[in-house]
Order: sequence, then structure tokens, then C-alpha cells
Amino acid sequence: MSQESVIDVRQLAELSADAKVVILDCRYDLADPDAGARAFAASHIPGARYASLHRDLSAPLGRYGGRHPLPELQQFQQFVRAAGIDADSRVIVYDDQRIAFAARAWWLLRYFGHERVAILDGGFGAWQRAGLPLASDAEESTPPVPGNFHCRPRPQCLLEHADIYRQLDNPPWQLVDARDTARFAGTCEPMDPIAGHIPTAVNKPWNQITRDDGTIKTIGELRAHWGDLPADDQLANYCGSGVTACVNLFSLHLIGRDDALLYPGSWSDWCAHIVYPETQAG
Repeated sequence: MSQESVIDVRQLAELSADAKVVILDCRYDLADPDAGARAFAASHIPGARYASLHRDLSAPLGRYGGRHPLPELQQFQQFVRAAGIDADSRVIVYDDQRIAFAARAWWLLRYFGHERVAILDGGFGAWQRAGLPLASDAEESTPPVPGNFHCRPRPQCLLEHADIYRQLDNPPWQLVDARDTARFAGTCEPMDPIAGHIPTAVNKPWNQITRDDGTIKTIGELRAHWGDLPADDQLANYCGSGVTACVNLFSLHLIGRDDALLYPGSWSDWCAHIVYPETQAG
């Protein structure tokens, strides 16, 4: 694994005293949005700062944009600076959900121009299993020194609804749906008003990037996972709301396919444009 993109718990333990290292705890529960913050307050990797999916890694909900719209530049910049992130910081992100939320933070940091970011292999569970020290809010009360990172978004990494809709008959990319197989097939839809998937998409479930213990599969395994899609195809990734699609984007980065795109609104935004069709453009 690239040391710039993946770090193991022993490596992180050795780096934890480095003032240039910033650790973000991205634990979250879609069914209980405050569960991650409670878990963080009770126990976290020493020195970590909490990153909430709905508060820090997403913008407020609107009619369009999906359930977790991308944060605006000023919102995200305020968050990363408050977390102590400088232009030259090395940022480590982790969660306890097979990198589902850590990958969102990883992707956002890179989207806004911060390259030095890695995901903790195995997440919080690996840290616990290794018997490494833990901290709580009661033990850590000093806020970090504000950082100076300046966000520079890369809109060329994105696709929006109109881009996809008007090119469905002859898409210049291959759409990739990161949701589980049942949701992709339309036999189960627990969250959105319409079941199914975007026409022409193929299914690559996000949870196939990691093992059951949350560790990331080897480069060889990841290449085999993506091997049925031609290497010269540009891959446009989506999921339910633009979160777990970032796991696929992370895995594509690990195997060198850095031209992959994200449809941030994803299926929830696609459904909104069906329910409210007045904005559909031919």
C-alpha cells in the first residue's frame, strides 16, 4: 500500500506526537447521526478531532444535491482550519465502518486541494485490537491551534445531474454504482423514494473494497476487483448520497486510476429530479 494513502496503527502511533499530524475521527451512524460524536467523546485515538458527516463533511439539505450535499468552500475551510490543518499538515482519517465515512473525508480534502491525507487501515477497531492508548473528551480539553489551509476546489472531479442526464444515450464515461446489489437491482430501497439505478451503470459495492475487519484489500485484490472494466474507461462513481462512492474512489486511487469522477448527489439527487421533474433538461 502507498504510505501516502494508507497508514497502519503502529505507524500512526509513532507519528502521533508529530505536530504536523492531524487526526480526524469520522465515525458516524446514518440511523443515529449523533452516535459518532458520542462515541468520540467517550473514547478516541489521542489527539484526534471529530468530523461529523452531517455537520462538517456535508452542506445543509436542499431539494436537490442528495442527502449529503458537498460542503461549500467556506464551510469546509472553516472546519479544517478549526481542526488545526495547515497547508503542510499530514492528515490521517479513520472510522469504524469499513472506511465508509473516512473515505468521504479523504476525498473532500483532496477535492479541496490537500494531498497529504491517508486512511487508517482497519480504523478504530484496529487501534483498539492493538491495545494502543485511548483518550476521552474529559482528558483532552485544549483546542488545536487554528490551521492555515486554503481550500482550492477541483470542480473537474465532479459530475452533476445535468451532465449525466443529457448524455445518457452516449456517455463518455462508465457509471459505477457503489450501493449494495439489492439496492442496485431495485429489489430493496430503504432510504430513497424510487428503487433501481441510473441507466447504463454497473454495480461495484463499496463494501467489497475492505475485509470484514475493516482492513483494506491488497493492491492485487483491488486490481482484480476493477479488472472487468477497461483501464481506459473513465469511471463516474455514485452511491446513495455521495458518501460510500468515495470508498470506490479511494480504491481506484490506490490502483492508479485517478481520473475517476464523483456524482456527489448520487441516487438520492437522481430521484429528486424525477420527483421534481421541472428542472430536467433535454
